[in-house]
Amino acid sequence: MNPSTEDSAPRPLPEDWHRVLAVVAHPDDLEFGASSALARWARQGKDVVELLVTKGEAGIDTIDPAECAEIRMAEQRASAAVVGASAVEFLDFPDGTLEYGLPLRWALAAAIRRHRPDVVVSINFRERFGGASFFNHADHRVLGPALLDAVRDAANRWIFRDQLTEGLEPWKGVRFAAFGSAPAPTHYVELAEEDLAAGVASLDAHEVYMGALEGWDHRTFLTEAAVGAGRWAGVPLATGFEVFDA
Repeated sequence: MNPSTEDSAPRPLPEDWHRVLAVVAHPDDLEFGASSALARWARQGKDVVELLVTKGEAGIDTIDPAECAEIRMAEQRASAAVVGASAVEFLDFPDGTLEYGLPLRWALAAAIRRHRPDVVVSINFRERFGGASFFNHADHRVLGPALLDAVRDAANRWIFRDQLTEGLEPWKGVRFAAFGSAPAPTHYVELAEEDLAAGVASLDAHEVYMGALEGWDHRTFLTEAAVGAGRWAGVPLATGFEVFDA
């Protein structure tokens, strides 16, 4: 897979497709920008499915992982309902210690073969976020390359052949993978006010998690990010994606 490099100008993300599989490491990952696009697509009648690779059990220092996982899964389901997702699924990889390897690729390829999406969405896997000095989370950096490889794996009949016995036929229908919050986006999705409002509300649904961040104003952050991306794209509100063709 190669990133789209037709030119350096921002381009609208193609929307002539029906089914998207949104894959991230943790509950709350999608809600930092990408969920506004998911809300737009659900409004258009597209089928939106969310897949969480972990249950986010290591995400809140003051809550035991077993209890935390239940809280964060419930918050993700509530968040997904806000944006109109048709389903939410959780894998059982360990939060915070995700490793690139065949088990992860196998599970992601199986999900792609099961859901048969036209488009795959995730979040930034680069070392940094745009304008940020902190190093990106290890789970994010691991998941992105594994997901891109799994798109190719899912299309190849001779990789993970044991899945065929489970009725998971190869799927070659993924057109592209789009990663939100990337430091060098190539495409944008224009957002209506209601899409941004849904995106903000989807992060509001992570009430316990956001409360643990102590005073961070995520509503202002998301609004300013959408305005800034819109300025880059030449529209009032937007969210950006780094796009890789399948």
